[in-house]
Amino acid sequence: MGTLTFAPVLPTTKPRPSVFEQNRSFFVSKRRSKKKNQAIVPVARLFGPAIFEASKLKVLFLGVDDGKHPGKLPRTYTLTHSDITSKLTLAISQTINNSQLQGWSNKLYRDEVVAEWKKVKGKMSLHVHCHISGGHFLLDLCARLRYFIFCKELPVVLKAFVHGDGNLLKNYPELQEALVWVYFHSNIPEFNRVECWGPLVGAGGPWSGDDGTEQVRKQEISLCNWVLPEPCQENCSCCFPPLSSIPWSQKLPRENEQHGTQQGMPLTNLNTIE
Repeated sequence: MGTLTFAPVLPTTKPRPSVFEQNRSFFVSKRRSKKKNQAIVPVARLFGPAIFEASKLKVLFLGVDDGKHPGKLPRTYTLTHSDITSKLTLAISQTINNSQLQGWSNKLYRDEVVAEWKKVKGKMSLHVHCHISGGHFLLDLCARLRYFIFCKELPVVLKAFVHGDGNLLKNYPELQEALVWVYFHSNIPEFNRVECWGPLVGAGGPWSGDDGTEQVRKQEISLCNWVLPEPCQENCSCCFPPLSSIPWSQKLPRENEQHGTQQGMPLTNLNTIE
């Protein structure tokens, strides 16, 4: 998960550590001719290898029970991080933990990840949401970079979910086979999309690598012909929860609903959390 910040650019300035303490950074900078005036520029970070460190994960359980299946009791993940401590905070609750999303820094960076378990027509799946752009122009300028960073860090995010909610997955091991659907929310059509990342048990693998594992994974996913699950239109017992706890758009264009396309489906009616 990348962050977008404002920072003075000086010859001796060093970027603060990223959430995953990677050793590579990418700067888009511009200097003014007058030395006494420091240029304020957007800084977007590119990470090195995405590595999950359990010691840097803080888990909060808010009104949930490991003994309750998410097909019967709503279960939502809210994942944020601190630039000061470089630690992740994962809240496991029945709805989004809005207290984690307050403050100017979160509204500027928009690098939170939220997710919820869903039962659709009797099958469980995990639906993950990332905000790419929209809200202010700085996010729009870095939309492509933010999409790349989110994709690269998503395996770490999924590993945080699996580790933090380990007791639930131990009690219900079949959930590890549930498909992971990732929604990228953007006001730019190219990045406003939903992708299937395969079963949870394997979705936490590396997003890219020199050994070609990512290309093989994408080919395997494309051959599986997975279709985004659509809940029943009327009240039923095979879909839960009846209403999403995440107030971001989860609708697909009419043409995709009709043809049942899989990876890379655009999203419509972009909404954001205020």
